Amino acid sequence: MSVKKSILRFIAASTLLVSTGAIAQTLTYGAPISLDAAKKIAAAAAAEAKKQNLTVVISIVDSSGSLTYLEKLDGTQLASVDIAISKARTANNFKRPTKVFEDGVAGGRNALLSLPEGISLIEGGSPIVVDNKVIGAIGVSGGNSQQDGQIAEAGLASLKAK
Repeated sequence: MSVKKSILRFIAASTLLVSTGAIAQTLTYGAPISLDAAKKIAAAAAAEAKKQNLTVVISIVDSSGSLTYLEKLDGTQLASVDIAISKARTANNFKRPTKVFEDGVAGGRNALLSLPEGISLIEGGSPIVVDNKVIGAIGVSGGNSQQDGQIAEAGLASLKAK
């Protein structure tokens, strides 16, 4: 990769981190997600995973980062359980998608690698935001990071569907 492309990637990743950081600062934590809402999000995410013929783990944490719901599709690798929970907790605790961290590292922001153990720097975790309040987060693991992100977003889209 050329130096120019490396610099542009770094600038793009830094801009993304700064802009999502500003958005995250405007969010507050709300009441914890209900079990019914968590199941609805997980069901929509599972449907998307099945549509893509993927076996994944879907985890939902509440606004305190505590596990509320976990669904492991048949045949999913065992390591995906811990990874999905980590993605959900990271998205909740930082009030931003884990893709932000993945993009930051890919863009050369290596300082992110010094974050404490247990923080996921891989796409697939997204906060669950209702009325500008984080009520929890979803984490998905089992596909590649982009697929995990798409599955998580499909779960979140179920909140908007009436």
